[in-house]
Amino acid sequence: MKQRIEQATIALETARLSLDKQFYPEYHLATYAGWLNDPNGLIYHNGLYHAFYQHHPYSADWGPMHWGHATSKDMVHWQHQPIALAPGEQYDRDGCFSGSAVSHDGKLYLFYTGHIWLSDVGDDSQIYQAQCLAVSDDGIHFEKKGVVLPSPEGYMHFRDPKVWYQDSRWWMVVGARDSSDLGQVLLFHSYDLFNWSEDYQILAKTDDKNVYMWECPDFFPLGEQFVTLFSPQGKKPQNHQYRNRFQNGYLVGNWSPNQCYEVTNQFSEIDYGHDFYAPQTFLSKDGRRIAIAWMDMWESHMPSKPHGWSGCLTLPRELTLSDQGKVYVNPIKELATLRQSAIEIEPCIFEKNTQIMLLEDATACEVELIWDLENSPAEKFGFWVGNGAQFFIDGQSQQLVLARHYPEHTISDYRSAALPQTRQLKIHAFIDKSSLEVFINEGEICFTSRIYPQKNQRALTLFAINQSAKLLKATLWRLNKAVE
Repeated sequence: MKQRIEQATIALETARLSLDKQFYPEYHLATYAGWLNDPNGLIYHNGLYHAFYQHHPYSADWGPMHWGHATSKDMVHWQHQPIALAPGEQYDRDGCFSGSAVSHDGKLYLFYTGHIWLSDVGDDSQIYQAQCLAVSDDGIHFEKKGVVLPSPEGYMHFRDPKVWYQDSRWWMVVGARDSSDLGQVLLFHSYDLFNWSEDYQILAKTDDKNVYMWECPDFFPLGEQFVTLFSPQGKKPQNHQYRNRFQNGYLVGNWSPNQCYEVTNQFSEIDYGHDFYAPQTFLSKDGRRIAIAWMDMWESHMPSKPHGWSGCLTLPRELTLSDQGKVYVNPIKELATLRQSAIEIEPCIFEKNTQIMLLEDATACEVELIWDLENSPAEKFGFWVGNGAQFFIDGQSQQLVLARHYPEHTISDYRSAALPQTRQLKIHAFIDKSSLEVFINEGEICFTSRIYPQKNQRALTLFAINQSAKLLKATLWRLNKAVE
């Protein structure tokens, strides 16, 4: 594996020299070259946060999966590390697929899916997947230990292990697709991380006959309950919902090692934007539940590919659970360390068909807006980023809308969610070179999408169309660069 990692590192460093930074982020974690998708192995270990990710170092297109790696002291400022895993063993020859990490006795354990094509590459009906282990003493260099959990009988799609410790045992959930092509999550246990139970429990499964796979499962306590976070494949669109190629969301329920999972809150989407998939959670140093996701979507246009790279991770977000069983999602407090001096905008009323430019170049910035919904009869009001992206309140349909229009990249679409029935609406948005993340009313709703402004067309502008809108407060910060 060492030689394969060295070869991949050379390829990355060579490609980095010619990196086109038109869309390359200032404060989001991305690879300097090649392809990036699911976050893996997110963990706090021996004083550092580790973020691994699915990575193809030789092309901006998906290919044989490696594990890229970065570390941070604060979840904000990231430093790239050498590639952690490369495929090539008999059990992972066609890819080191997604997985998780645990810290135990000073060592870092990576659990991942070894992927093998049994026929032509890309034929998902002929594969073999098993859960594998690699261990590191220094958190940088890993030794593979081979397969620790083979695929159970009747399962071909069996991937993305998430491991944790509870009640004197190690537990693992794995995403699966049964012989009837129905998605589910399987639960296993171990006492030593190497030997896993052959018997398993179906923790939860789909009741939607269209959903053929549950990918990238996570299972964790939040408040007094347990959340199952996963990515169902095959879900059909319903009006404004489920419009992406694949979805992501969660169940809430009650669980203990001695009882089955009792679901109390059925599937809910966790993000309403275009580009949010395969989130994984971990605990911060002080015990907060943090999530990071892949900020792209399968089979979507990725205009950075001609620049030699594709894929980006979201900002870290803190998850909390309401008394009603709803997961609230907010950017972590550490992001405030990126802020430059605050720019305050006086409260004002936007008259019919008016606009105010807040920032001529919104390359890397954060903005908080509070609108008075009771006194804003405008048909449409919110903000534009350049000429191609807008986030607004639609007074006619009573929806929140994130819309994109980049015909030069064959992108023109929107995503929406029902407008909360509140007197005031707080919008908290983060804008980077090619991304927009919006959090509503302290995490009640969030939207995550990639955006692709043309050069010199990155102005951030507030607007109101057809009738007036009342802005109660606005604060803007330019943000410093965060990734080395």
